Order: sequence, then C-alpha cells, then structure tokens
Amino acid sequence: MLIAKGIAMLDISASVMGRIDTVHPILLWDEQSVTLIDTGFPKQLEQLREAIESYDISFAKLNRIILTHQDIDHIGNLPDVIQGSAIKIEVMAHEFEKPYIQGEQRILRFTDEAIARIDKMPAQIPESFKKGLKALMLNPPCAPVDRTITGGESLPGFERITVLDTPGHTPGHISLYHEPSRTLIAGDALVVRDGQLYGPDPQTTLDMTTAMLSLRKLSEFDIGTVVCYHGGLFKGNTNERISELLTVTEADLH
Repeated sequence: MLIAKGIAMLDISASVMGRIDTVHPILLWDEQSVTLIDTGFPKQLEQLREAIESYDISFAKLNRIILTHQDIDHIGNLPDVIQGSAIKIEVMAHEFEKPYIQGEQRILRFTDEAIARIDKMPAQIPESFKKGLKALMLNPPCAPVDRTITGGESLPGFERITVLDTPGHTPGHISLYHEPSRTLIAGDALVVRDGQLYGPDPQTTLDMTTAMLSLRKLSEFDIGTVVCYHGGLFKGNTNERISELLTVTEADLH
C-alpha cells in the first residue's frame, strides 16, 4: 500500500503453525536510494522481491536495510537479500540489537526453555516441522550490522526521518517517524487488531513495563498514520489513541 510519495507498506505472508501470518515491512525510496525496514520471515525472498517491484522499483537498487529489532520475522531474509545483491547493502540497527542480528549471541526469545518446548508440541504437528523449527532457533539468519543508529538521529539520506528509541519489546527496539507523511513506523512497539491501535503485545514483549513507557516518546510527534509490523495501517485519531494507552499505563504503574 502506497502511504505517500516515497513510502509504502508491504504485505508479506507466511504459514505459521497452521495459520497465515502477515507482516508489514516498509519501503522508502527516492532518486538516490532504496531502503527496506525489516525483511519478513525466512525463505520469503521472492515474495519480498515481488512486493518491492510492484512499485516499479528494481530490487537490484536496494542499498539499505534498517532492522527495528532482532526477532526472526524481522531479520528472516536479511542474509539472502545481502548475498543476492550485486551492490553493497548497508545494514543498520540499534547497538543493543547488533550482536543478536550478527549471530554473536542467541536471539533473546530463543531460550533453552523455548527450544525444549518444541519437543512438547502436539503430536499432530509433523516431526519435520519440529526439527526445522529447532534448527532455525539454534541457527537463525544473521548478517553484519554496518552502522548502529539510536534515538534522535535523522536517517542518513532522509533528513526528515527520525529514529526513535522504543525499548521493551526487545532491549534495542527502534521505531521511525517519517515527517513528510506524518507516519510512525512502529515495528512491534504497537499493534493493530480489528482496526484498532493497541500497545505492544504482552505475549511477545520481553519487558512490558519498559515497552509501555516507550509510548511516551511517540506522543511527542504529530502522527497521522501508524504502520505496525503486525496488523498494518492505522489512521485517524492516532495521538489521542496513544494518549489513551498512556493513561492506562500510568494508572497501572501507580
């Protein structure tokens, strides 16, 4: 979906545990560069390519990838995109996420307990799926991070895009604000369910208190549109809705 000139929301779907899960990487482009924010689930390179080229943008011109954080549905196609490119692709992420994206440390969600639970999945789940999932958790996709970015920075080459530190879902989770279109690229800092905007998902957020406090930073911006990696687009009374979520958070903390 085209959001505004030079910014589009992609729809990338995969079958996960018998259901279809759709995620929403963001594409940014101008005459000089093509940037992808997050990369989808592993083994979705062709779907990603088709989504980008549907905007009449050559996949071969992709020269920057920004990762909001380390989770597998965000880094899934990172190494395949890099290895298949004839040009240098600059990879950016927060310093706290870098060792996980580079494969130097195990992704935080992939604990020994989480891996052990695979063997306890229902009997109707094929052994081949369990084996593949375990292998993926032990050896997830990885690639070097060329540049670390942090809150307050303007995205190089896009001087009106601001990086926002929104930790909680993971320690170095970031979001981005696209000033020309008043669009918040939320990553997993927010979700959309049934057309409504909600705070971070408690089931997948590592530090829920920190994640909810991160919403304070979002309230400082004039937001017309939010793109959530899970749930997609939310338009309308965005700042009012974030204020509502903050009010609930403040009450819970006291």
